[in-house]
Amino acid sequence: MSNSPLATYTLISPNKNSPRNHAIDRISIHCFVGQVSAKRGCEVFQPVGKQASCNYVVGFDGGIGLCVDEKDRSWCTSSGANDHRAVTIEVASDTQHPYAVTEKAYAALLDLVTDICRRNGKTRLLWFGDKDKTLAYTPKAGEMVLTVHRWFANKACPGEYLYSRHSQIASEVTKRLGSTSISPEPEKPDTGDSGAPGQAFEVGDIVDFLGGKHYSSANAAAGTTVKASKAKVTQVYRTGKHPYHLRAVNDAGAYVSGVYGWVDADTIGSEFKPYLVKVTTDELNIRKEPGTDSPVCGSIKDRGVYTIVAEDLGPGSKKWGKLKSGAGWIALDLTKKI
Repeated sequence: MSNSPLATYTLISPNKNSPRNHAIDRISIHCFVGQVSAKRGCEVFQPVGKQASCNYVVGFDGGIGLCVDEKDRSWCTSSGANDHRAVTIEVASDTQHPYAVTEKAYAALLDLVTDICRRNGKTRLLWFGDKDKTLAYTPKAGEMVLTVHRWFANKACPGEYLYSRHSQIASEVTKRLGSTSISPEPEKPDTGDSGAPGQAFEVGDIVDFLGGKHYSSANAAAGTTVKASKAKVTQVYRTGKHPYHLRAVNDAGAYVSGVYGWVDADTIGSEFKPYLVKVTTDELNIRKEPGTDSPVCGSIKDRGVYTIVAEDLGPGSKKWGKLKSGAGWIALDLTKKI
């Protein structure tokens, strides 16, 4: 069992079990929570009292440190069973959500994961996005499976930045390994019903998120509710329960707070297109946010025509429209679309 020739620095941690008791068939990617170099990352795992280690550290500048030989089990994911099977990788990251990593670190991570798979005789890297499905799966010859720390401990690791890219990582590494399939099950034919009726969205599409739950993975059981907004499709996993990964964007296409996770197909509409409405009442309050409980920030005192650039649902599922002028939101039941 060899180590990666991509390692630029070696400092072996005493925190390990030697040898590991299981063949390598998993990779676990972690966020370091600090923009460290490979050298500094390895140094952190030197004290015995730390009771933690990893096989590799990827530094912010793309350097790679060997911390525990691949033949040995690191102490990394709060699960001995997982660590005995996995090559564990700590990647330098920001210290706050979403724990982003640098472009150099991400590129080095892809190179390292590809090398680990190739040296261990693997031709496909799999990402299920679901703990139960992953842990119940027995990898076939040539398969390597991605697992994450958050499945074994109450942690955010590997952070949303890396977690949301696991499907992309699996796809890219599998491509580099020369395989054409990244799913352990046949991909269902794309019949055009993966999004709104008659639509199948692709990575990069700007869509209308209709509001509802977003999930931490494509097959997660529980999610959190977020408001409707414009959003960008950042990943697609068509056989997942929640097949599209979205990030909220503004009118300029820049990322903003809002939906940031995997969503159901029926919560996505087509790309939002501004439209005109005619006000049907003599006076209509403009609200700061959708809903009558939001502060009044102006009013329309004519039956004029206005442009709506976004929609959202307020309390009681009442639909609201955002004015192009930026003045605020109006109740659309007091308007007529033209």
